[in-house]
Amino acid sequence: MILVNTDYISGKEVETLSIVKGSTIQSKNIGRDIMAGLKTIIGGELDGYSTMLNEARAIATKRMVGEAEKLKADAVINVRYATSNVMQGAAEVMVYGTAVKFV
Repeated sequence: MILVNTDYISGKEVETLSIVKGSTIQSKNIGRDIMAGLKTIIGGELDGYSTMLNEARAIATKRMVGEAEKLKADAVINVRYATSNVMQGAAEVMVYGTAVKFV
């Protein structure tokens, strides 16, 4: 499956199938919160949160690709990611794009 964030794929003519999406909601755990709180005192990257969000993006992307595969798509174009807080301590990661078939 080809995933691109452009509205075309060089050298390919495409037929639009449908919008596809995937999402997941991840929550922070108490250990990660404590370590992040300590890290804010000295500054720097919050590795636990970075890892959590990378995992969430991977899960959401896999779900989007699953939707595209059900449509027998060859690619997903215009791939975009969005993140939002759902409640205190939990974030949603969503990925969406347009499933296409090569003509």
